Amino acid sequence: MTVNGSERDVDTAANATLLDFLRDGLRLTGTKECCDLGECGACTVLVGGRAINSCLVLAGECDGSDITTIEALAAGGRLSKLQEAFLATGAVQCGFCIPGQVMAAHHLLHRNPHPTIEEVREGLSGNLCRCGGYVQICEAVVAAGHLHP
Repeated sequence: MTVNGSERDVDTAANATLLDFLRDGLRLTGTKECCDLGECGACTVLVGGRAINSCLVLAGECDGSDITTIEALAAGGRLSKLQEAFLATGAVQCGFCIPGQVMAAHHLLHRNPHPTIEEVREGLSGNLCRCGGYVQICEAVVAAGHLHP
């Protein structure tokens, strides 16, 4: 599979999830493990351009796929406009849910570069924030949409 633009060939157990493969096999720890039930969205990554919960997918199912994790969004040591918007609006609190929130928002903005607050709420509905920073998270996504031409 290709992970963040690099072809990767790593052996993994047949029952290893994509989350396990990313965190343990490739040491890409930005993707967080939380509920392990697909309920919280902390493990959201893109597989073939689709946002998925990596805790629910076996790594073997992604053979030949293009995987994008939070680590890919910052290029050349610089945060993406979306990541900068999360910081500017105070959306980053404890930071645990933020990688999944950012990946879901990245997916949303790819499909809809200028979402309304309602569209952001719908687009991020599978991602939970235990700190309750939903207002700032939604503001960050809308602001990032305005940063796109």
